Amino acid sequence: MSSSAAAGRPPLWRDRTFGTYWVAQSLSAAGDSFAYLAVPLLVLQATGSVARMGLLTAVAGAASVVAGIFGGVLVDRYDRRTLMIVADLARLVLYGLVPLAWLAGPQVWLLFVVLPICEAAGMVFQVAAVTAVRNLVDSDRITEANGRLQATYAASAVLGPLLAGVVSARFGPTLAIAVNAASFVLSATGLWLIRLRPARADAAAPAVRERPLAEFLAGARFLWRQPVLRALTVLLSVFIFLTYGFTDVLIYHITHDLDGSDGTVGAVLGLAALGTVAGALLVAPLRRRRGFGATWIGAHSVCGFAVAGVGLATSVPAVTALTAVYLCCLSVGGICSMSLRQEITPDHLLGRVTSAFWSTHYALGPIGAATLTWAAGRYGVQAVTVAAGAGCLLVAVGGLLTPVRRAGAEPPGPPAGAVVGQVVSHR
Repeated sequence: MSSSAAAGRPPLWRDRTFGTYWVAQSLSAAGDSFAYLAVPLLVLQATGSVARMGLLTAVAGAASVVAGIFGGVLVDRYDRRTLMIVADLARLVLYGLVPLAWLAGPQVWLLFVVLPICEAAGMVFQVAAVTAVRNLVDSDRITEANGRLQATYAASAVLGPLLAGVVSARFGPTLAIAVNAASFVLSATGLWLIRLRPARADAAAPAVRERPLAEFLAGARFLWRQPVLRALTVLLSVFIFLTYGFTDVLIYHITHDLDGSDGTVGAVLGLAALGTVAGALLVAPLRRRRGFGATWIGAHSVCGFAVAGVGLATSVPAVTALTAVYLCCLSVGGICSMSLRQEITPDHLLGRVTSAFWSTHYALGPIGAATLTWAAGRYGVQAVTVAAGAGCLLVAVGGLLTPVRRAGAEPPGPPAGAVVGQVVSHR
């Protein structure tokens, strides 16, 4: 779009379709933060085991990875808005079962059934949500839209954990999960009220559909042939392995090592979420001024120091501040990589590339969560977080040795003769 046309457009916040989507998803994110806190607390209260918390996280993560393999195929084949509404309604019903079942006493086994299915539905929803941004705004506003969405998700999540901590302490974590279930009604209603722009015509799109696995592999091939995306996938696979269980370890550290209550946990997670808000607001100007490579590598370097610092911290305020720094940099790095994928991937492949990216780099997450939480219970939080933080720093160093470092200096693209025409025409 020309600069003159762009200058004549109203601000993004005045776009009615984007605004409706924005508000609905922000309210849903606030509800999600209730389950984000309440599910680990339910397991910890019922079993007293951080390893059991990690096992649940691992099982749910594995379901998410499996769903991601075919989630992109579904998103590229079917209406994205409809898929998101169906995923919301499924999670409404499933999460609603937990507080009802808990009336008869702790039913930890139910969490091992409900949470994996909800995570699978959530993966399909997230793949659709990422691709939907491209059908909501012009291509030159993608990073801005992602930043605004992530900032308000995080702003909602500031209040969410604070309230969830109060609700959990006073009424129990099951009520907090009920609030999360209700939030999916708001999300589904907001999606029902909007219409997405039709996908752009793409001459490269195949006329005949292939088998689901073949279609998934088409996204994986594009991902592997794109040098920056390939490097990001490998580096983030290691990063996710090291940090996937971080929230479980953090909650265990606060309640076990620092003698914090459920309310304390909610306060820490709520206040630390301000870091995500800051990261979402900073990412667009940082990327414009420093380029993709410097921004991404710098963010993951600081993540490493923050993760190590959490385990070394001996006070709740210090843990809160370091977690906020970690979430800020995690937000910066995540929005950068997400925006890059949206900018350079052909529309007919965007869902499959997104699911291939997530499925691949989250594949080690369940193993990492189980390992991290087991090690925290066995060797202590301090040793585990220092080791994980050092690993995160090595991921950042790896970025310096790959095409990620140069990504801000020149347009990223696939090797000559691969899919250059597709990439250039969809930037």
